Amino acid sequence: MTLPKRLLDLTLTLLLAVLLAPVLVLLLAVLAVTEGRPFFYVSERMRAPGRPFGLIKLRTMPVGADRVGGVTGGDKQRSLSRMHRLLRRSRADEIPQLWNVLRGDMSLVGPRPPLRRYVEDYPELYAAVLQSRPGITGLASLVYHGHEERLLAACATPAETDAVYRRRCIPAKARLDLIYARHRSLCWDLALIGRTALKPFHRD
Repeated sequence: MTLPKRLLDLTLTLLLAVLLAPVLVLLLAVLAVTEGRPFFYVSERMRAPGRPFGLIKLRTMPVGADRVGGVTGGDKQRSLSRMHRLLRRSRADEIPQLWNVLRGDMSLVGPRPPLRRYVEDYPELYAAVLQSRPGITGLASLVYHGHEERLLAACATPAETDAVYRRRCIPAKARLDLIYARHRSLCWDLALIGRTALKPFHRD
């Protein structure tokens, strides 16, 4: 990561932390009433091959559902409450990841951090993708996220979800992540951040 990109991350993250702190407090109060503790969920993700970190999110699954592992398909989505669906759809569950950006685990813009199993199964692909530091948002997140959710929502079992994710989602997102890597700039990062902020107000 270049120094200008890191400085942009720190500046915008601190600003967003101040602006979103009241929103996070409100969400925690609502979750306390509707869902109960724990409020946060820490998932192991990969910053680079061989470099795991704990990605922090607001919990959007029933306690214990993470034992199944893997990405979220239709089999898991059926267990989501209305509040959990709202958090995911608005991406408000990702507000705590600002802490990951401050720590240097992530950037504001970059490929979404993958699970260890996929990095180990596709080492050459992720060695290229993770040349860019993982991000909260990015080109693949904006372009492909809605389509990925629809593909995985049609899956009825964890095995089917995993197979579809490997066959359809990983290659498509990697292509977009590598396009971002070839053309990344601070101006493009700002444009992607702006599109991410407006995304909840637009249909996919």
